[in-house]
Amino acid sequence: MDGTMHHATENERLPFPILLGDIGGTNARFSILVDEDAEPIRFPNVQTADYGTIDDAIRQDVLEKTAVRPRSAILAVAGPIEGDEIDLTNCDWVVRPMSLIAELGFDDILVLNDFEAQALAVACLTEDYRDVIGPSSTALTASRVVLGPGTGLGVAGLVHARDTWFPVPGEGGHVDIGPRSPRDFDIFPHLEPIEGRISAEQLLCGRGLVNIYRAVCAADGVSPTLALPSDVTAGWQSGSNHQAMETVSLFSTYLGRLAGDLALVFMAKGGVYLAGGISQKIIPALKQPEFRAAFEDKAPHSELMRYIPTFVVTHPLAALAGLGSYARTPAAYGISTQGRRWQR
Repeated sequence: MDGTMHHATENERLPFPILLGDIGGTNARFSILVDEDAEPIRFPNVQTADYGTIDDAIRQDVLEKTAVRPRSAILAVAGPIEGDEIDLTNCDWVVRPMSLIAELGFDDILVLNDFEAQALAVACLTEDYRDVIGPSSTALTASRVVLGPGTGLGVAGLVHARDTWFPVPGEGGHVDIGPRSPRDFDIFPHLEPIEGRISAEQLLCGRGLVNIYRAVCAADGVSPTLALPSDVTAGWQSGSNHQAMETVSLFSTYLGRLAGDLALVFMAKGGVYLAGGISQKIIPALKQPEFRAAFEDKAPHSELMRYIPTFVVTHPLAALAGLGSYARTPAAYGISTQGRRWQR
């Protein structure tokens, strides 16, 4: 095969059945959409570390488990999509669409950014899959923002225009974050800068929880005893560890500040949606006053901020739901497929 592609027109639907894949650093989740009306066929989570390649994972955990033969695939990956070999940020897999076409029998493959998929989900999520943080509020059909503190910190915007949702993926998790309160000024000197700065992702992700916790311990002059993000959340949950409790409270404050900044950037009257594994784990903390107080504390626009709703996404497979919505009705979304769609 010569590796040439014929170019599909923008938003031309991929042929059914469609394999949907959400490829994270630790887990890969797959489902198959047989046609636009069907409920997706689900497959168990795949641990990326268990397979040398994504090709092996798809072959063994999807194709060998069903008689349905997908003709096309839409894959959401954590990492920038450039060229014919797509490296993933937090795992060893490389996505090679031409090899998936040649070896596994696909005709058509589209690769999106994982936070684009989260943004698609936020466009189509119903109320039962979101938990309101703060004063309950209807989500207007207006620009939205999704933030995902998980293995890293993903951010995407979602702009609404001409009856179409346009996801805006970027690297918003790497903006600067700084101290404001007297307590912040106690803690921040103990954080380790990367090339002279503290970025949001150093605080607002799994290892960020540990970074905040260690800095709190240093400020308090106590030795840290917790090593993993799950240890910190467990110490907070049980109320048994004072520093862990303060860590989760500070995490909520810093997440609220950043969420408010991004709401201002996008004028996100449709709301800010918190995705990612950590948001779901700490919902009780996010419902305490700190998150919304930090979110709204944006003089001279605090009044405006009060009316912007905030939610935690509680859908267990939000990215797959977003990809499924796009697969069924691509014309409802403004997704540029140029350089990201490969065809036999």
